[in-house]
Amino acid sequence: MRIIGLTGSIGMGKSTAAARFRDSGIAVFDADAEVHRLYAGPLASAIEAAFPGSTVNGQVDRAKLSAQLLAAPHRFRDLETIVHPRVRSEQRAFLKREADRGAANAVLEIPLLFEAGMNALVDATVVVSAGEDVQRARVLARPGMTPEKLDALLSRQTPDAEKRALADFVVDTSGTIAACNAQIDVIVRQLEKVSARAYAAHWS
Repeated sequence: MRIIGLTGSIGMGKSTAAARFRDSGIAVFDADAEVHRLYAGPLASAIEAAFPGSTVNGQVDRAKLSAQLLAAPHRFRDLETIVHPRVRSEQRAFLKREADRGAANAVLEIPLLFEAGMNALVDATVVVSAGEDVQRARVLARPGMTPEKLDALLSRQTPDAEKRALADFVVDTSGTIAACNAQIDVIVRQLEKVSARAYAAHWS
């Protein structure tokens, strides 16, 4: 089974690309969605202990946690120490399920794929990319987002140009969804030429 790492900076269109992979019959593990699930209960107490006042009614309040992290960016490492092992465990379980059912491909959607060094644990990397003006317009349209928050988030992410240079495949998401989908369809066909080594080497 091939493992594809799907990534891209904030606002670049990962969700759109992931949806097309799913439409193609390829299962996708969404790391962001898993973090949301963990914040909703399983890791709330551990995060509250490390970041007092960051939870409400047994769930992580993302706005409160973000405020603490913006005030002390060095503490992102503390949060990652709590969250990343649980996410990695769920990724492993997801890949095992896909391998057991005989899937030819599986996608790990990971925003910080390169930053976390997880590009070494997949068979191919797909980066979604758009122009900076498009990216900023998309992200600043989100509820609660500010230019300051966006700049803080971008400061933790590998620059888009570097991601594109590192990628095996690049998807331009500046245009229509149909144009994005067409690029994903081409990639799905090209994946047949990619050797499947990562699962046995790193995940089984």
